[in-house]
Amino acid sequence: MTGAQDTVAALQAALAAEHVAVFGYGVLGGHVSPAQRQNVTLIWNAHRSRRDRLRGYIQSAGGRPAAAAAAYRLPFKVTSASSAARLAATLEDGVIAGYAVLAGANDPNLRRYAAQAMQEAAVRAVRWRDAPPSEAFPGLPPAALSPKPED
Repeated sequence: MTGAQDTVAALQAALAAEHVAVFGYGVLGGHVSPAQRQNVTLIWNAHRSRRDRLRGYIQSAGGRPAAAAAAYRLPFKVTSASSAARLAATLEDGVIAGYAVLAGANDPNLRRYAAQAMQEAAVRAVRWRDAPPSEAFPGLPPAALSPKPED
């Protein structure tokens, strides 16, 4: 893979996470308390905005943005405000993981964009859980945290 191919692949991974988040917030929005509805709408719009921006980045890099699926299989059924909050936190964890590879891109603007998206998602996940993260780098697979030998 070339550097450009790696960048497009990383952008596509972030885009896929945003597609899932947009879908998931649409599902959970009907189950939150009236006081949370405005917050859910703001977050949903933030994910839509990031999704659209990622599409632009992919096109600028010479790629074709992956389309969203018509529906996504969610990890559990949302039936209450409590399960809606749990899903929201899970979606944000997925967004963090989706941007993790992009945070290592060669382009400093993309690294900054990914880091900001990850930070925002981590804050939202903490708020949805009403608890601090259980790990130092939420969303990153354990293998990403292991020291790598130098080539």
